Amino acid sequence: MSQTNQKEFSISRVLDAPRELVWKAWTEPARLAEWWGPKGFVIMQCTVDFRPGGIFHYGMRSPEGFEMWGKFIYQEIVPPEKMTYLLSFSDKDQGSTRHPGALDWPLEILNTVTLKEENGKTKLTLQAVPYNATEEECRIFEEGHPSMEEGFGGTFEQLVEYLKKAGK
Repeated sequence: MSQTNQKEFSISRVLDAPRELVWKAWTEPARLAEWWGPKGFVIMQCTVDFRPGGIFHYGMRSPEGFEMWGKFIYQEIVPPEKMTYLLSFSDKDQGSTRHPGALDWPLEILNTVTLKEENGKTKLTLQAVPYNATEEECRIFEEGHPSMEEGFGGTFEQLVEYLKKAGK
């Protein structure tokens, strides 16, 4: 895997749920469809082939009706503690596409999600770095860290709400 030598994005949350449940929320299609994506978006389509080389492909719709597609290509899976995947925007046919609002955004981002048990709770950490990116794409990625913090923050808030319902 070719990574660039630049500042990674990292975000963590401590979730009030057991690690096994958090792992299922990240790996099962019906569960992912309940919380994945920007706040307010609805998952229209969600398929998961959860194995190294497999794909999580999803389509989302904004409250205004804008459709957006994305995909993970799983690289490494260590249940229930770690997964690594290449994240990219996509089309309906699972092709990789550029960010619809930022054409200089890296085509692929290497994400690593780790889950650590802490006294009956789960510490979730997501780390991301551009993959096979140009210097300009890396600069745009680094400038986008505050926006990513906000975006993933909202997504993780949805995960927290999902876990509250799922844990009952």
